Amino acid sequence: MAKEISGFVKLQVKGGQANPAPPVGPALGSKGVNIMEFCKQFNARTQDKPGKVLPVLITVYTDKSFDFVIKTPPASIQLLEAAKVQKGAKESNRVKVGKVTWAQVEAIAQDKMPDLNCFTLHSAMSMVAGTARSMGITVEGKAPWEN
Repeated sequence: MAKEISGFVKLQVKGGQANPAPPVGPALGSKGVNIMEFCKQFNARTQDKPGKVLPVLITVYTDKSFDFVIKTPPASIQLLEAAKVQKGAKESNRVKVGKVTWAQVEAIAQDKMPDLNCFTLHSAMSMVAGTARSMGITVEGKAPWEN
């Protein structure tokens, strides 16, 4: 019989750097999860992605056991890396902080495809381009589907 779920916890943790300090400790401690066990398992699974911010969805069961799913890095962080900037613009409609090409947008969209709620690469690229626009990052050139 399947275990009964008592709750979910969503966190963003750097790969290979989970520790019991905030935000991980308090979030898991309130659900009664063994914090050190989570940290060991997470760091073991993400040792190939050191320092990258990774969203993780932790399913907590009534017997205080847990499972977790590691998602791909957020599109905004990938866009910042591609544009080589520290952070997005405060006023994205007036100030532009960087530029990316459609090839970079396509690479990010292909990477994010399992976590996005879209079925085609075209729609995934549109979502990533919209994220870039809202961050003050310009997408250079014509979109591949406008030719």
